[in-house]
Amino acid sequence: MDLQSYQTDGFWDELFDVDLRPRPGAEQLVRRLAAFSHGELADRQKAADKALLTMGITFNVYGHEAGTEKVWPFDIVPRVIDAAEWVMIERGLKQRIHALNLFIDDIYNSRRIVTDGVVPDWLVDSGKCFRGPCAGLTPPRGVWCHITGTDLVRGGDGRMYVLEDNLRTPSGVSYVLENREVMKRTFPQLFEGQRISPVENYSEKLLAMLEYIAPPQARDPTVVVLTPGIYNSAYFEHSFLARQMGVELVQGSDLVVVDKTVFMRTTRGLERVDVIYRRIDDDFLDPQAFRKDSVVGVPGLMEAYRAGNVALVNAPGTGIADDKAVYAYVPQIIKYYLGEDAILPNVETFVCGEPAQCDHVLSKLEQFVVKPANESGGYGIVLGPRATREQLEECRARIKANPRNYVAQPMLALSRVPTVVGDALEGRHVDLRPFILYGEEIFVLPGGLTRVALVKGSLVVNSSQGGGSKDTWVVHGPSRSGGAASAFAARPGTAHPPAAAGNS
Repeated sequence: MDLQSYQTDGFWDELFDVDLRPRPGAEQLVRRLAAFSHGELADRQKAADKALLTMGITFNVYGHEAGTEKVWPFDIVPRVIDAAEWVMIERGLKQRIHALNLFIDDIYNSRRIVTDGVVPDWLVDSGKCFRGPCAGLTPPRGVWCHITGTDLVRGGDGRMYVLEDNLRTPSGVSYVLENREVMKRTFPQLFEGQRISPVENYSEKLLAMLEYIAPPQARDPTVVVLTPGIYNSAYFEHSFLARQMGVELVQGSDLVVVDKTVFMRTTRGLERVDVIYRRIDDDFLDPQAFRKDSVVGVPGLMEAYRAGNVALVNAPGTGIADDKAVYAYVPQIIKYYLGEDAILPNVETFVCGEPAQCDHVLSKLEQFVVKPANESGGYGIVLGPRATREQLEECRARIKANPRNYVAQPMLALSRVPTVVGDALEGRHVDLRPFILYGEEIFVLPGGLTRVALVKGSLVVNSSQGGGSKDTWVVHGPSRSGGAASAFAARPGTAHPPAAAGNS
């Protein structure tokens, strides 16, 4: 396969440096790609697509295609992360989740961080995901954010940045596991001689965490996964994880609260439930505590939770740390609770709820990416440099009407990864969502979900808007050939970039 024609186009490429030399950890993969015969790459991609269809790996679509079920879009060229870099990423994620857990607990109890002026009270109290009924709660083992999917991006400077935190009901981990399975089925020779961190033990780690945070009286805890039903976009994941853990997948109608205790309806009668891995948003969890019109929740669930008779994962109220306006304060949050500087930096963020910052954003709106503070799936985002005048004016009006609901960030030159287009490779922008479990200890699944914008030039990686995914490899040690020699000659006339440019 001719890799000489591949173009990095000035973007940071995850597989190659500017001279088309493989980055650390990617040497052996590049050699194998270079050895492909004409048509082999396209054939392998078709085989992977067929495997996904046969395995029934799908997602449901909202919006104008609501109710549509699609095969999960997957690209067979993996994203490679060198183990040495992963150590830093893992440390940064553990630090961040530890601090955010302390922040959530503080916000719903003593609120020291507000009293001390580190985080403004208006930011917390006006948060869309702040839950008054959670005030005074102390969840089992003191853990609020048991499962987190933190979105990372690499900028043009080669550094990893945290783009946002997902602490409510983060999804996508099932695709991490299935992506690896599809790769092993359709491309086993890529793994030969490679030391790649496994991901297959996630379900085991997840179940161990769920059992760890069960109420003390539960000696052999019963765990269930609570889903809103088959029409939810992540239903495949709900059923997949329940099956992998060997626990029941239930809907709200399958559960009942009696004397502040949760039971599951079975053919043998009522069975007590100790831990609920809920995939339902706070608003719909309990119609007696939150939205009264919810038909997918469990009446009385919060009362049972307050009584300490059931554990909920994630704990209700964690969404306050999921707020993109609160995100802007996370470096200060880490410093306040841990006395440390953030290992993983934020993307520079302007909070429109702060008048001076709002004025700055409005004066240069065409330069920013504007995001709603609590939306997900890429919805509501305005890319200032690519927006029309009409779109910018509509955005301006929305910000003025509700400044608290918006943040703005500079438009990043997101890194790219070679992606299959026909029988060739072209660069496509990616992000990374590692998954973190917080139980007896904090566990970070190696790699995570690499989401890729399959549309050329697009920065939107969400599957609901044309994005796909890749297997993510954390590769340990040099390849067996013993170094980082290029699989092919560098382009004539290219100079080796200085190490400070981040191309080594």
